[in-house]
Amino acid sequence: MQKKPLLYALVPVLVIAGAATYHRSQRDAELNHQSQVKAEGLVPVTLVTVQERTFRPAVAFTGNLLAVNRATLKAEITGRVTRVLVHEGDSVAAGAVLGAIDEDDYVLGVQAAEAQVAQAQAQALQAKRDYDRAEMLLAKRSITRQAEQQAETALNASQAAAQAAASNLGMARLRLKKARLTSPFAGQVSQRLVQPGEMLAPGQPAFEVVDNRKLEIHADLPAEVMTRVKVGQKATFRAIGLDHQVEGRVTQVSPSLNPDGRTLRVRMEVSNPDGQLKGGLFVEGVILADGEQKKASLPATLLKAQDRDAELYVDEGGIARRHKVVLGPEQDGFRPVDGLVAGAQVVDEGKDLVSDGTRIRVVGGTPAGGK
Repeated sequence: MQKKPLLYALVPVLVIAGAATYHRSQRDAELNHQSQVKAEGLVPVTLVTVQERTFRPAVAFTGNLLAVNRATLKAEITGRVTRVLVHEGDSVAAGAVLGAIDEDDYVLGVQAAEAQVAQAQAQALQAKRDYDRAEMLLAKRSITRQAEQQAETALNASQAAAQAAASNLGMARLRLKKARLTSPFAGQVSQRLVQPGEMLAPGQPAFEVVDNRKLEIHADLPAEVMTRVKVGQKATFRAIGLDHQVEGRVTQVSPSLNPDGRTLRVRMEVSNPDGQLKGGLFVEGVILADGEQKKASLPATLLKAQDRDAELYVDEGGIARRHKVVLGPEQDGFRPVDGLVAGAQVVDEGKDLVSDGTRIRVVGGTPAGGK
């Protein structure tokens, strides 16, 4: 009876011992591999071939994305907020009511004005009938000219009263419209700045609405590029949170330089139907100017540095040699590289393990002089 408790106690010990043995063997294998590499003096690497590709002249820019359609809705009258119908992030249609200020009084005012219009129109209609009858009777010499003129005067007065009532109704509806804060276009509520019960004054912001389906970038470019940038040119850029380039188009080039005399304001539009991009994002990109030129290049994924200057290691007869290069902006997944020639073999995987003069062993890609 005492053997089973002893067996149960030994099982965890055996499991722990087995795990320790396994990890020890893994560690020993790694140490042996490192010792072998050290003994051989060779660092395993993969290589990427420098390719000659066609690039267009590029003008670099930075800027922030902004919604083309964006609006801050402000109160037009003084009053207390009686309704708030949306929250931040809600999608709204054009003309949708977002909130209202003392709406009940203005609704009653519209109803009273509508009743006055109906009454004035009825009176004008009756006056028209009376006038038509008076004209008919005058033709038959059944009434005097004076009676006919009195009917005409009554008709004119009733028609003027109907017009005044209609004008009053228009004013009442305008007051009601000003009491309601409505979206000027379809979009999303980016900010809700009021709560029910708050007092608003004319000009006080209440809501912000944006339509992110079309965005724009305003960029200030150096004056020396003003002859190279034109409306219709393609722009490409990257934004935080996206792993791919985004395209836009130059839609406006300022006809004159900024007051500082050194920069040119350019506007670009970006289509954003899926809403991936958000207003306020900082972006870096290039405007692709006219013309083409062939340059040595490498995949943009290999070149992590965003700066123009970088250091790369090239396989020269099995030895890693450091080269300082100048990088151009990305186009179609590649970046031009000044300082290397097409056909050179650049260290990719393993580049963090080598320095100038390190002996390397190619385990992937195409070795120098290979086919």
